[in-house]
Amino acid sequence: MTVTTATADQQTLAELQAVLASRQSILHFAHFTVATVIALIGAGTTSKLIWDLTKKPQLEVYVAPVAVVSAGLLIYGFVRYLYGRSALKVEMVQFGQLKSLRQKLNLDDPSALLPR
Repeated sequence: MTVTTATADQQTLAELQAVLASRQSILHFAHFTVATVIALIGAGTTSKLIWDLTKKPQLEVYVAPVAVVSAGLLIYGFVRYLYGRSALKVEMVQFGQLKSLRQKLNLDDPSALLPR
């Protein structure tokens, strides 16, 4: 391995590490989780409002807005889940490249790092 190849590999390694440090899939999955939990709470609230309509008919004004917000959050969560899956696929490919590059540069072999 020549010096220019080693330098290029080290630059590629640094770039891959920087890209993988952001982990965009985690952000997407976190948005999915929070939106889904809030949507389920909203769905439960809508169900309770519908249940109580016989006792308090004035609650009818709140049923549709809460149901729409809940459905919107559920759709938003599903879209973020799909974004997270696609970002995770890209990150897994990049992580595979990072592992093979680390193996090529002998960074995972402790005996190669010892002074001779």
